[in-house]
Amino acid sequence: MNGIFETLQMFNESIHNNYNLPDIHIGPTDCVEILIISFLFYHVLLWIKNTRAWNLFKGIIVLLIFVLVAAIFQMNTILWLAQNTFNVGVIALVIIFQPELRRALENLGTRNILGNLFSLNKTDEAKFSDRTIDELVKASYAMGKVKTGALIVIEDDIKLDEYIRTGIDVDALVSSQLLINIFEKNTPLHDGAVIMRGDRVVSATCYLPLSDSLTLSKDLGTRHRAAVGVSEVSDSLTIVVSEETGKVSVAMRGQIYHNVDADFLRDKLKYMQNRNHEATRLELLKRRLLNAKKDTKKADE
Repeated sequence: MNGIFETLQMFNESIHNNYNLPDIHIGPTDCVEILIISFLFYHVLLWIKNTRAWNLFKGIIVLLIFVLVAAIFQMNTILWLAQNTFNVGVIALVIIFQPELRRALENLGTRNILGNLFSLNKTDEAKFSDRTIDELVKASYAMGKVKTGALIVIEDDIKLDEYIRTGIDVDALVSSQLLINIFEKNTPLHDGAVIMRGDRVVSATCYLPLSDSLTLSKDLGTRHRAAVGVSEVSDSLTIVVSEETGKVSVAMRGQIYHNVDADFLRDKLKYMQNRNHEATRLELLKRRLLNAKKDTKKADE
């Protein structure tokens, strides 16, 4: 045991000398920094656990433990290899985790932390008209009655140009007849999602990102996973009509509400119509903590 502790001490001194680390003096500011880093690290681990990155992360932990053992027992060849492949390893991690890192940065961007401070074009105007809401509700439940599958994304502040470009331009005023005709089976535009901007249908047959959250039910089909996926990377609202059951679902902010009635759908659209993004930081924090608690509970189950 003494030999191991002496090796660790030598390893610590070597790192200290090589990187010219300053002497450690813990003060109140350091305690606050530790709490902030712990909070962020917890949420990073939570994010990793609920995505496909979890297995990759466990593999990295195994490699780090292997390097630590090599350092303890002074396996110089392994340490030399680890040191010389570190820079390449960082680049490899960025490539491997590219989809997850991109999604995390997109989620960070949707927080709009500084947007309210620097926004110069705030407006209280509604994003779309009451007529559009009526047409959306009418079309959704008309398609539900005949079990016509549909996926309708209503864009909010975050632009969805990346996904609009994957579809076919429509640029038409929203109407229930238009939406029903688009999603009619065996028609050229029925496959994929419709994306709306304001009172207009911008594009059809759009491809959306599928959610890889482990908290979602395995019974969910591609439409529902796509609806949750686009809600995870934007502030959009998505209406899903199931082709198997005819039931209507709503996805927003990474959550999906199944088998909703017309009043529920109308209320969500009304909320989105008049939302001015002036929620307090306390409300945002409470929502994040609640979602994190739910994700942890479902992941453990």
